[in-house]
Amino acid sequence: MTIGLAGRLMLAAAMLPILCGGAHAQLLPAPAAEPPAKIEIRARPIDSFDPRETSRKQFGSLMFRGGLELSSSHKQFGGLSSIRVGANGSNFLAVTDRGYWLRGRITYGGEVPTGIADAEIAPMLYSDGRPITARGWYDTEALAEDSGIAYVALERVHRILKFDYGKRGLLARGTLVPVPPEMGKLPSNKGIECLMVAPKGSSIAGALIAISERGMDDAGNIRGFLIGGPKPGLFSFKPSDDFDVVDCAITPNSEVLILERYFSWRRGVAMRIRRVPLTDIVPGAVLEGQLLISADMGFQIDNMEGLSVHRAANGDTVLTLVSDDNFSLIQRTILLQFTLLDK
Repeated sequence: MTIGLAGRLMLAAAMLPILCGGAHAQLLPAPAAEPPAKIEIRARPIDSFDPRETSRKQFGSLMFRGGLELSSSHKQFGGLSSIRVGANGSNFLAVTDRGYWLRGRITYGGEVPTGIADAEIAPMLYSDGRPITARGWYDTEALAEDSGIAYVALERVHRILKFDYGKRGLLARGTLVPVPPEMGKLPSNKGIECLMVAPKGSSIAGALIAISERGMDDAGNIRGFLIGGPKPGLFSFKPSDDFDVVDCAITPNSEVLILERYFSWRRGVAMRIRRVPLTDIVPGAVLEGQLLISADMGFQIDNMEGLSVHRAANGDTVLTLVSDDNFSLIQRTILLQFTLLDK
């Protein structure tokens, strides 16, 4: 969910066809895409997840490893809505809700994250070579990677773009992925926020798994989609306590972790993570999952929207979470890491 400036940008984009003479008018000429820019990201350590009990490390089924509060003077830094950390636990690719890529390298002191190095930011490009924002496409809310191919879901226009990131990096151009017609019926600001590629060896290998933020089916459950693969179709995720789905990731043990976020101007933000066996995701399924962690504003969280999973060299399953600061002066961009404990 985008709040503030991005929403105003979307309003301007929605007015563009009217200003150009109707829905079928051509888009206004756009400037050439800016090249990837190297940026400096400053990092302040977050030593404890619970400031009230600074020595506490275990929270639900997770063990806190460390965190960072991130900032940069670059005007496009912020709004992180999804992240994918590489198998080495260091290199990462993220998307912002203004249609930008952010990539870099997490540095460590032992197992504790200490900073961000080699950071670059660049606008996402469409197949015509222009930034996707030239088409009025913002709210890039979900990211999946598979063998060098990156998939990005655009929330308000209910589209998925495919990029050959492995070949062209930040200069890759997006092409549209065919999606089921039901996706186009999702609410404007409650579209796809969770996107994964089913791994090889699973019964749905190769399928894109997509879950909306809060697009409901007839039974009042959150709508999910299996796109492509051997068993395309629809499934659902059972909501509770006014939490919305904001990201997801698959563990090395073929479990799906679903990050949820609660937001209220009165009560603030909260987050939780639920776990679902990958084998449960089939057409017609209604998923519920096991709660792993729940945290409110008493903990070191903000508007947590991104989740990634990788296996550390010692075999630990490590979760990386990032927050979307909505480009707001009163919110923070933070990165948190946890170890997933054995069942």
